[in-house]
Amino acid sequence: MSYTASAAFLEELQAAGIEQIFANLGHDYPPILEAYAEAEAAGRTLPRFVVSPHESVALSAAHGYTQVTGKPAAVFVHVDCGTENLGGAVHNASKGRIPVLIFAGGVPFTQEGELTGSRNEHIQYFQDTFHQSEIVRQYVRFEWELRTGVNIRQMTARALQFATSDPKGPVYLVGAREVMEEVVPRVELDRAAWQPVHPAALASDDVETIADALRTAHRPLIVTSYLGRNPDAVPKLVELAESLGIAVLESTPGQVNFPWTSPLHQGVQWSEQAENAALAEADVVLVLDSDVPWIPLVNRPAPTARILHVDVDPLKQDVPVFYIGAQLAARADAATALDQLNARVAASAPIDPEVRADRIAYWSERHDALLARLTAEAALPADGTMTPAFVLDQLRAHVDENTIIVNEGVSAYGLVGSHLRQSTPGGSFTQNGGSLGWNGGAAVGTKLAAPDKTVVAITGDGSFLFSVPSSVHWMARRYDTPFVQLVLDNGGWRSPKLSLEFTHPGGTAFQNAAELPITFEQPADYPAIAAAAGGAWGTTVTDATELAAALDEAFRVVRDERRCAVVAVRVQHL
Repeated sequence: MSYTASAAFLEELQAAGIEQIFANLGHDYPPILEAYAEAEAAGRTLPRFVVSPHESVALSAAHGYTQVTGKPAAVFVHVDCGTENLGGAVHNASKGRIPVLIFAGGVPFTQEGELTGSRNEHIQYFQDTFHQSEIVRQYVRFEWELRTGVNIRQMTARALQFATSDPKGPVYLVGAREVMEEVVPRVELDRAAWQPVHPAALASDDVETIADALRTAHRPLIVTSYLGRNPDAVPKLVELAESLGIAVLESTPGQVNFPWTSPLHQGVQWSEQAENAALAEADVVLVLDSDVPWIPLVNRPAPTARILHVDVDPLKQDVPVFYIGAQLAARADAATALDQLNARVAASAPIDPEVRADRIAYWSERHDALLARLTAEAALPADGTMTPAFVLDQLRAHVDENTIIVNEGVSAYGLVGSHLRQSTPGGSFTQNGGSLGWNGGAAVGTKLAAPDKTVVAITGDGSFLFSVPSSVHWMARRYDTPFVQLVLDNGGWRSPKLSLEFTHPGGTAFQNAAELPITFEQPADYPAIAAAAGGAWGTTVTDATELAAALDEAFRVVRDERRCAVVAVRVQHL
């Protein structure tokens, strides 16, 4: 048994701390499979293979796993076709800053047996491409076609450095069969030499400028979206907000960034076509880890507001059009910056107690009014037609500190955040991107990462179908990752209608919305799909009086029977 590049590659993944390989393999993987089998026979520990029948589900599962653990995962796919089948999951991993290593085999580049691994199937001619990595180049932090096995451990370590250094994200390696079959010398790397780049800190002048601006403002506000990807940053934000009486607004939140239990919490905003009062009233706005702090066309700070921006990527280097008018923009890690700001505040003269009390009282009143509006919004309409707000309010009774929400509510994103009102860091995630169908695979990966937690995936009917549910529920049964899946079934795609309503409110298309190609007039039996693929329990709820019992049974099935439960709820038609 020779020591091959494939063996070195797998050993490097293990040494780098990768525990899971979400895999969809093809004819390019004989060297990997042989190396893996030899390692098992010899009793050597390697990362676990998790088989996924669809590549986009594999990457979504890796996405969910990494969000919970903070550790990179790996995804193995098949040449160009498997790479293409990753689809929008690559977009989500990129926008969500998910450190994942994607490895794709390459078509053999010899055809007469010149090297081990030479072509032996007709399909290898059809799948040959000039530049396979160009399929994902604009979405990854690093891409490389491995040219030899002698430095495969170094190149893998380098790729993972890119993946795990800010701004984090996916990386992509390609290895043809001949390269992966190459017999190579054993190499041991010094792990200390291949660590991610240390988090950046604020310059001392910026610390002073930001702290003083927050202290002297009349109505300071912090806007954040993904600060909570590091759960340790959340209490640091709470400390800063409470010490100075600063309000916090979550804009397009991808995680729990600030606890709803705090009276300083001013709610969440997504694409509401209305001005946010807290944002409009603020005279100093600190944007801290946010890709979309507001949408200027409909909602922006006052023209006189002073805007300060701290982010791991304040320029948004992968977004061509982005600017927020910040008078100060600094590249820094949020947790590190908050430590600096809290230290500066503690070392400075205390804020006037009356000023702090006035701020807290003002924002507390606004917080209480928000909760009252949400309570009214969750009431069941007189005609008994269930709304997403009503359904989510009912779900909240089952959500506790041991629950993780996987939120792909799409047009109901904001409703999920507002009506579940979670306060536990790491208790909720979205894909932080725009490609739908993430929720199912992410739920599987989340449960793998947190087997003792109750995982709830919230999706619309459209996103359920996007998610390749047959693969999702097959994986959930095979890998014992049961989760509750709540389908908000509004009969189609509501988001295009909302966009149409804003863009052409009096147009012909909106007046005839029932005839537009955005509805599912013959809805699928969503619970039955999950039952057929993975033995899930499920029910479709059409009567509000049946919802509570359905949710009770769903959570019982997941916890006691350890199988998935799908509750499809017919809400107001789009």
